[in-house]
Amino acid sequence: MINPFREDLVSRNLPEACSIVIFGATGDLTHRKLIPALYNLAVDGELPSGVRIIGVARRDWSDEYFREELKRANQKVSRTGHDEAVWDSLASSIFYHCSEFQDKEGYDKLAKRLSEDDRARGGKGNRLFYIASAPEYFDDILLNLKEAGLNREQESGWSRVIVEKPFGTDLGTAQHLNEVVNGTFEEKDTYRIDHYLGKETAQNIMVLRFANAIFEPMWNKEHIDHIQITCAEHFGMEGGRGGYYDKSGALRDMVQNHLLQLLSLVAMEPPTDLSADGVRDEKVKVLRSLRQWDTPELVGKNVVRAQYLAGNINGDEVPGYREEERVNPESLTESYVALRCLIDNWRWSGVPFYIRMGKRLPKKATEISIHFKETPTVLFNAMPGGVPGGNVLVIRIQPDEGISLRMNSKLPGTTLRLEPVKMDFHYSTSFGKSSPEAYERLLADAMAGDATLFARRDEVEEAWRFVDHIERAWHDTRTPPMMAEFPAGSWGPREADELLARDGKTWRRL
Repeated sequence: MINPFREDLVSRNLPEACSIVIFGATGDLTHRKLIPALYNLAVDGELPSGVRIIGVARRDWSDEYFREELKRANQKVSRTGHDEAVWDSLASSIFYHCSEFQDKEGYDKLAKRLSEDDRARGGKGNRLFYIASAPEYFDDILLNLKEAGLNREQESGWSRVIVEKPFGTDLGTAQHLNEVVNGTFEEKDTYRIDHYLGKETAQNIMVLRFANAIFEPMWNKEHIDHIQITCAEHFGMEGGRGGYYDKSGALRDMVQNHLLQLLSLVAMEPPTDLSADGVRDEKVKVLRSLRQWDTPELVGKNVVRAQYLAGNINGDEVPGYREEERVNPESLTESYVALRCLIDNWRWSGVPFYIRMGKRLPKKATEISIHFKETPTVLFNAMPGGVPGGNVLVIRIQPDEGISLRMNSKLPGTTLRLEPVKMDFHYSTSFGKSSPEAYERLLADAMAGDATLFARRDEVEEAWRFVDHIERAWHDTRTPPMMAEFPAGSWGPREADELLARDGKTWRRL
């Protein structure tokens, strides 16, 4: 399959050898995602020779202890399994640097270590800094990188930074962080990561739309009735996440970044080219065209927030949100949110986009469903059951990546009766191998200097602008919209169903 963000596989930029410096190296992200991603790139032959990995954290670990900790994690979670020979080769390039994130001397020592290593290996001085720490350290790390001169490009090399989410907690903090980042690294060298954009099916949205003549002519208000984007999670606040989540909530944790990014890919106009800015220019136009729900009344009509009550998930009794560990018993943080969005441009005028995200739903799944308008039913009015409904195109982001199309067909037999049937495409069965993990693609792209799958500054700020109006209505007004409730293990609150029912729609069952 052709990668949707490359003009062709021959001309694609290839990852370059570099020193990858990970701040927050003792954390879960490094152990479960970043190192396994680099290992799997090595397995697939896509990790450049000469890559070195330096983990930075405050714990007093040795290189050997750091490698053993990473090895144990890789054995458990690697997509391709664990091969000792491949791991030993990668581990020989993994090192540990002990430093507090506010310690200027630690950055000076890091700069000296990198320079000496480049001279010893004959490296070009390419450096990729990955900020995987807690958000409160982002400013410290960026400012100290600048103070130590580590942000500057070397004579023949480059210097880039990857910043993990959350990228701010509202528009103001995002703008501040953007100022700090852009005061340290140029925008072209800044990679704001959103792992949803690294998923194969998310990348395939552009190919589906723009490389298939049967879809693009119908991808507009004349043929599409509405679009749904669903992110369902069956787990709750396991692993001590309650403390973090209770300060964030579903809207800021998932909708502001992941789900609005998916919406922009589905709704964008064809880009002028497949360059990073060509694609991102069109995505940000969508975000700027979102109708703003900027009063409590508009928020109340178009947004539903809810918390799960105690219930049953796969036969197990689970507590309600306010009963979870490290959650405020009087919390007003939503664990479920449903939105009705409108895009005020020529292509989408009048077409509602419905977004929902929730914890403790019956299953884990993320999908986009495009619901086409129904055909005139005059030919089949007299038939038993009539026409079952319009065509639905479903793009499954996770866990079973693929695309399906529902259409109507005649049921076999002597009577004329229609039944919906499904044409289904699965990545794993069609291509005979599992899709790369999102972080594999994103790390390779950052090493190659391709920012297409990363959020640009204006994208982040426009998304926060939309979300901030809703947050203010919930928390800064005397009469905030109500907090709905639903039992864990169900598909959400009655109010979310009513949100669609007012438009004559229903949520698609996953």
